[in-house]
Amino acid sequence: MSDRDDPETIGRRVQQLRADRGLTQKQLAEPAYTPAYISTLEAGRVRASDDALRHIAERLGVAFEELATGRPAHLVTDLRLRLTEAQRALATGDAEAAAGQYAALLAEAQAHGFAEEQAVALLGLGECGIDTGELDSARRHFERAEQVLAEADAPLPARVPALRGRAVSHYLAGELRYAVYLLESTLDELNRGGLHDPDALLLLYASVIGPYMDMGVHARAAQAAEYALALAPQAADPALVARMHRSVARTLLAEGRVAEADASLAKAAELYRQLQIRTELANCHWMRGYVCAQNGELERAEAELREARSMLTAQRAALYTSQVAVELADVLHRRGKSDEAAALLHEVLSHLSPERGALHSAAAHRLLGIIAEDAHDTETAEEHYVRALSLLERAGAAGDLADLCRLLGDLLRRTGRVEAALDAYRTGLGHRTAPGTTTLGPAPAQPPL
Repeated sequence: MSDRDDPETIGRRVQQLRADRGLTQKQLAEPAYTPAYISTLEAGRVRASDDALRHIAERLGVAFEELATGRPAHLVTDLRLRLTEAQRALATGDAEAAAGQYAALLAEAQAHGFAEEQAVALLGLGECGIDTGELDSARRHFERAEQVLAEADAPLPARVPALRGRAVSHYLAGELRYAVYLLESTLDELNRGGLHDPDALLLLYASVIGPYMDMGVHARAAQAAEYALALAPQAADPALVARMHRSVARTLLAEGRVAEADASLAKAAELYRQLQIRTELANCHWMRGYVCAQNGELERAEAELREARSMLTAQRAALYTSQVAVELADVLHRRGKSDEAAALLHEVLSHLSPERGALHSAAAHRLLGIIAEDAHDTETAEEHYVRALSLLERAGAAGDLADLCRLLGDLLRRTGRVEAALDAYRTGLGHRTAPGTTTLGPAPAQPPL
């Protein structure tokens, strides 16, 4: 039960505020009510109507919300203003500063019982964890955000950012199938239930591209990219507009125009969220680059992948940047720029570990093996293939694993180690029966575009 629904709590508050201001019950009551009514209200024996509380609030010189809930009217708006500051820090790439701001704001929101603001702070902490590669911490924050929103009876579209965040944290940790399950089941529930929220759908379709690609489900990845680009919101310069709305909100708040300040802050928060979506939209450029590479359009593929990498680097999205860098290195190698490709891959590996970006590390080792083979350095090539094989087995990336076993088997056969080559081929055949598609059900229902 909230304070507004508790007559005793409100009665004590009225009595305290009246005493602080040196007013009698008669002075507080007139002209609309009687002293007896005020006495009964202060004793907690009557539930005051909104009209009565507004009259009393005006006589006491406080806001209706403060009298009804015990919280100053500007408190929530001030908290939201500072949440947009944290969003700005995260959207412009300063994840560590944003994490500190979000942590302090979460504690404040919890102290006052603000569920919506708690969820926003938890989502922000989760996104900070994704950007810095602290995946376990990120997943826990997203799970807590889901719980807070569920307890507040938030609809599914409002819970999508938390669900999507949890899926991405599983994906980046190498848990591909579970990530796809979370994203596809949420998409299906939204589309089949008629909950066609464009922002929610954009987040989900953009986020599922990476897992699809790593699982070898390229047709679904291409379709998801098409949907994401069709749903993408348009903003000429969201950072500039968001900054304007923040400034307006400060001015309105200083003038006591709380409702108008809230409206400006809501617009700023939405624009900062759109800035974060740019990280997701970079996946669409990556997907286009991949398709171009598959079609032999290597020059265009390089341009698309460089654009994706540039967008992700600007957002300081380290793990996503590594993923695109591997794809770019592949295109560079195919264009005869093997030295540049190898340098890029070694840079990727310097920022990753088996626990943080296993799939990206495996892809980098695989490509370094191919480059070494082309340079007739079979010993180095084998070393990279074996490292990649170990990483892929842990992640369960079946399609990539089968392909890698073929590469390793061919190398071993060419160097005269026939039995070892046969073992590699057998391992690959064991995974070839399921090139990343066997446990995926029907594709999610399509959105109305």
